Amino acid sequence: MLATQIGYYSLIFGLIAGLLIILLSIKNYNNREIFINPKILPISFLQFFFVSISFIGLILSFINSDFSNETVYNNSHTTKPLFYKISGTWGNHEGSLLLWLLVLTLFIFLFLVTSSNQPKRYRILTLVFQQIIIIGFFLFVLITSNPFSNLFPIPQEGLGLNPILQDPALAIHPPILYIGYVGSSIIFASSLAAVVENYISKNWARHIKKWILISWVFLTIGIMLGSIWAYYELGWGGFWFWDPVENVSLMPWLCLTALLHCIIVLEKNLSLASWVVILSIASFTLSMSGTFLVRSGILNSVHTFANDPERGMFILIFLFILIFIALFIFFTFFKDNNLKKIKINWISKEASILVNNWFLMYFLAVILIGTVYPIFLEVITDEKISIGPPFFNKLIIPFLIFFLIFMAIVPSLNWIKSYLRIRITNIIFLILSIFLSYIVLDRTSSETLILTILLCASLYLFFITIREFFNKRFKNISQIVSHFGFSLLILSILLNSIFSKEMITNLKVGEKFNLKENIITFEKIENNKSKNYDSVIGYFKIQDKNQEIIYLKPEIRIYNEPTTITSEADIKTTLYTDKFLVMNFVKGKEYFNVRYQLKPYMIWIWISTIFIALGGFISFFKKEYAK
Repeated sequence: MLATQIGYYSLIFGLIAGLLIILLSIKNYNNREIFINPKILPISFLQFFFVSISFIGLILSFINSDFSNETVYNNSHTTKPLFYKISGTWGNHEGSLLLWLLVLTLFIFLFLVTSSNQPKRYRILTLVFQQIIIIGFFLFVLITSNPFSNLFPIPQEGLGLNPILQDPALAIHPPILYIGYVGSSIIFASSLAAVVENYISKNWARHIKKWILISWVFLTIGIMLGSIWAYYELGWGGFWFWDPVENVSLMPWLCLTALLHCIIVLEKNLSLASWVVILSIASFTLSMSGTFLVRSGILNSVHTFANDPERGMFILIFLFILIFIALFIFFTFFKDNNLKKIKINWISKEASILVNNWFLMYFLAVILIGTVYPIFLEVITDEKISIGPPFFNKLIIPFLIFFLIFMAIVPSLNWIKSYLRIRITNIIFLILSIFLSYIVLDRTSSETLILTILLCASLYLFFITIREFFNKRFKNISQIVSHFGFSLLILSILLNSIFSKEMITNLKVGEKFNLKENIITFEKIENNKSKNYDSVIGYFKIQDKNQEIIYLKPEIRIYNEPTTITSEADIKTTLYTDKFLVMNFVKGKEYFNVRYQLKPYMIWIWISTIFIALGGFISFFKKEYAK
């Protein structure tokens, strides 16, 4: 009870600190002092401290199972393990928004600490814009989503946490993803401040690039963790389903990727300045739009955990206000007459980055339309439709081929002006890629032309990135690592989809099933009891053509609070393939529905994503900028 009260009043004090920061900033903005008001930094830290106390208070309420707190009552239970009590703090609507607020206040404090060499007025304006966002979230939390609402009489037991959220990967997935989302708020505020102060410069580009990298790297890792969770927890055997909530995390990632490439151009020769500002605004807008779609209950997804139109309306209005402010500032204050006018040569690295942005914006547009079109159609015609993988694959894959080929050409180009040179190694790699594609698809009897070309393009990019690594040694190492990771990602996905095998059947204990070169034997079942669930464990023996035997033990878990049945896959992972098995009850319970999948090169999908993020991580600590 005490932790709840302290947490609530700490939020109020944090809101007051935000208002005080804005007042001091406005006063400090117009005076003649060279330095920022020395009171602002301590108050900014105090605001972060108050939100930290509030967040810790909520964690303690979950740990102590304080069911006088409505959020704890709705999302916890005394039998829940300690780890999931703690992760349950942000595994719900109210707690996740408090985590948003915590990261927002931390980031603006870090911005003030690390930007001491930047102009005073620019720093103050960034602080003001960020505080507008922070105050908006304070009001949202206190008015519509208070994590410290009290219940009386106090219940003896809670309702429990959604069982599919009781997973280690999903416990760390939201905080990492939120860092990526919230990082875009600093980029947004900084860009608006730079536009007002006419501070779009090489120095600003180098400064804000660090924040773009932070946001991009954490968003990449966050998306990867969510994909891993969906792979083994939902029992579908895939890593990406074009689920609407997956899409709303991918859209700001695409925008940040485009922004990251453009900021490199801006720090070189001040071209693409207006496009950098637009992408900065769009990245944050897409992050906020994703929050609106998830929190409002508009999207129907396994990932959503809030369904409250009032909350959705608050975010929507707040988002419209922020977009209006951003567009007003851009069209009123943006001036490119002081920027160096540079004619972009179409055979240069600048032009290649611009074309790269066109591809990324096309992919973004396809995903945006595929995600929001069903919503608008339902509102207008009351007709419900679902847009799935076929829509996205047909529109994205043809352009992805050109995108991969383009990525293979770009590293050889120079800044300002370049010349296309045909290297003998490029021709060799192209011939090798065509040959390997033919061998791969010949073994699968696939006659799809577009799949052949896509595989060839991904192999070609793969070979080119490996060559660049050895040719340039440690020059542009961050770019090479990320591009290598992307080529490996596409290649792994393709090979996984081409060679995957699946068996779905109903079996009872003692039965066997032949899947081409594998014999699956359902040996026995075993009942277990854990702290917060009962489980039925199936024992399966898998024997391949080489007489190699593995044992898989998938589970069916029956959670007590809330009463929910989940299927836990068992996966045997090697560098070459994943053997994936999941089972479900069939009515009558004598038979079990069994799904067995062979998923080649699955682990390389995760490894390639780590490479992509690693490139950004290297760039963050690199002192020399790409030449």
